[in-house]
Amino acid sequence: MAVEVVMPKLGMAMKEGTVSLWSKEVGDPVEKGEAIASINSEKIEMDIESPAEGTILNIAVQEGQGVTPGTVICYIGNPNEKIMIDEPVAKENEQEIPEQEKLKTTESPILPRGERVMITPVARKMAQAANLDIEKIQGTGPGGRITKDDVQKAMKPDPKPENKEESIFVQAHSVDKAQEIPVNGMRKIIATRMQNSLQTSAQLTLTMKADITDLIILQKQATEILQKHESSKLTITDFVAKAVVLSLKEHPKMNSAYVDDKIHLFEPIHLGVAVALEKGLVVPVIRNAEACTLRQLADKGKELAKRARDSQLPSENMQGSTFTISNLGAFGVEHFTPILNTPETGILGIGSAFDTPLYIGDELERRTFLPLSLTFDHRVLDGAPASAFLQTIKRYLEEPLTVIL
Repeated sequence: MAVEVVMPKLGMAMKEGTVSLWSKEVGDPVEKGEAIASINSEKIEMDIESPAEGTILNIAVQEGQGVTPGTVICYIGNPNEKIMIDEPVAKENEQEIPEQEKLKTTESPILPRGERVMITPVARKMAQAANLDIEKIQGTGPGGRITKDDVQKAMKPDPKPENKEESIFVQAHSVDKAQEIPVNGMRKIIATRMQNSLQTSAQLTLTMKADITDLIILQKQATEILQKHESSKLTITDFVAKAVVLSLKEHPKMNSAYVDDKIHLFEPIHLGVAVALEKGLVVPVIRNAEACTLRQLADKGKELAKRARDSQLPSENMQGSTFTISNLGAFGVEHFTPILNTPETGILGIGSAFDTPLYIGDELERRTFLPLSLTFDHRVLDGAPASAFLQTIKRYLEEPLTVIL
């Protein structure tokens, strides 16, 4: 008997998953545990493994198509095995509805024109789900009956007004061969959220440099001690994360969110740490970071980042942050303008440390500086208190013993 392979639920908050790539085609043999497809939700991408040995009999969900968890995406069985495929309601074809069902019609509860609205059962369900007024839908079926195709046409958004710049761009490149890449899955979610962030908040970025010469010495000493007993180590980012948590306790208005014309101040500090993946960006959340020691903060951050890169981090662990940090130092970036993870009030960008000569008294010394970029929501607080918060982070980093005491 054929085995159904379904779209898994990658976390409690997942509402839809998308097949991003099929590794197998219909007719291909597969081994149990062999990867047959890649799927993604809003923030997670992973491979689906075959639950049984056999042959791909049918692929029910095409690449780029989104379906709800539990939907059958393919069937695996013996070669030439016959299978019964249950089509979802959204894919029903009017011609496949039994003749007696085709004759059924429903009436609109409101009939201002004194006429009955003829509509098929499938079309009526789709219209109700989409909250469409069936009296405004033009029917193309027999006798003017509204069909599924009519409802689908009505569900399509009105075409966007022509963008002159986009039109010029298309015309200028009409003879060029350009690859068009559909924006879906994680990339689509990131694109939507980043655009919404900039459109729904008043973002301003402040920059500052912290002298971390003494911090580097302390970090190396701490790492040497730790590695005598185990393989873990403390990074500069771990110290920055702890400095941010301590600074948020001194500046509670930065640990907030702007929602429905109200500023929500949070007592717990749920620290989001941006992690770059091959196909996008996720923000694992260290909950109740104010209760963590430096070591605990470092261990939790590394564990969450590893699970995120292995596509094993549930969506619940990527929600509810109250402040976020993002590190582009590994790419040689110094200052940048991180975009708020709305509705949060602030996000701190960490740049690449650099050496520079500096006079300490009458002596010229080689010092190491760390670029910091703070983006904040100007609707919540002004430049002076935001600058004070950034100065506090700088103070902790330049007096590193205060971070661990």
